[in-house]
Amino acid sequence: MADGAPKSAYELAMEKLKRQDEAAGVEAVELTPAQVEAIAEARRTCEARVAECRILHQSALAGAADVQALQEIEANHRRDLARFAGDRDKRIERIRRGEVG
Repeated sequence: MADGAPKSAYELAMEKLKRQDEAAGVEAVELTPAQVEAIAEARRTCEARVAECRILHQSALAGAADVQALQEIEANHRRDLARFAGDRDKRIERIRRGEVG
């Protein structure tokens, strides 16, 4: 800081992370506005899919008759959430590499 004011905890943490990235050889890459919007859209799409999945999950739980059915519903729900997150992360990585517009 040019004015000599003390740095906030956030600024100190960001400086530390930047030094760690430099030491690890990680390069900071500036995203284009189109990439930023595409990443935001990928996240919004994932959030919508998760919201829909949660609604369906609650409905399925209400109709479950026994413990085994509940366990299967829970396992399917966890699998679906993991798949949505994985799809989102893969899409964001492709966007960052410039493979998706």
